[in-house]
Amino acid sequence: MLVRSLIFYLIFYSTLIPVSIIVIFSSIIFSMETTQKVSGWWVLNILKALKLICLISWKVEGEENIPEKPCLIVANHHGPWESLFLQTLFVPTSSIIKKEILLIPFFGWAISCLKPITINRNKKLNSLKRVVQLGGKRIIEGYMVLIFPEGTRGDPSKGIGKFGNSFGMLAAKHNVPVIPICHNSGKYWVNKSIKKNKGCISVKVGSPITGSNPKEISDKAYQWIKKSYEDIN
Repeated sequence: MLVRSLIFYLIFYSTLIPVSIIVIFSSIIFSMETTQKVSGWWVLNILKALKLICLISWKVEGEENIPEKPCLIVANHHGPWESLFLQTLFVPTSSIIKKEILLIPFFGWAISCLKPITINRNKKLNSLKRVVQLGGKRIIEGYMVLIFPEGTRGDPSKGIGKFGNSFGMLAAKHNVPVIPICHNSGKYWVNKSIKKNKGCISVKVGSPITGSNPKEISDKAYQWIKKSYEDIN
């Protein structure tokens, strides 16, 4: 699989700069939804290359739970795969990302054109306020907001990590549903490693979670994702 992984990364990185330039110019000329569809086209083709070369496929259950109106997308975070794939399920999407990502030449510049919400993880209180404030603004503008409430990529062998509460506060304040998503991508696209393990990634999309109590919303999402993760592993 090492040779297959190297071939995949050759394709991945050789196309990254050209598509980043296309996204940047697209954001100037076209709507944000069109621009995100352009980036989504590249993502889907990269994942098709992953399937063809590294024999990593995926299946999605619960797509009928994906709403057409603004919502919060909450998922576990174990590697790069879900950061890419989930952008294709919900359009337009505004993702919560580390501000350092925007400093990456071309790729970071392209990401900045997709209207993300950047945070400084070293300043947790400020980050919480920023997510609630800008997340609310994005919702009003018609965006889905993607949050990985574990805060950082975890070890898939250790299950689901502790969730932050910003998405519960945001959902309660703006009366929007939370769509919980669980996957096991970390078993196949191993984080911080060239290694790839062939197999089929399971993705489960849960029913919308609503309410007025931020903690109850967060707890329900956590428990559903935790239980679903145990079921697919």
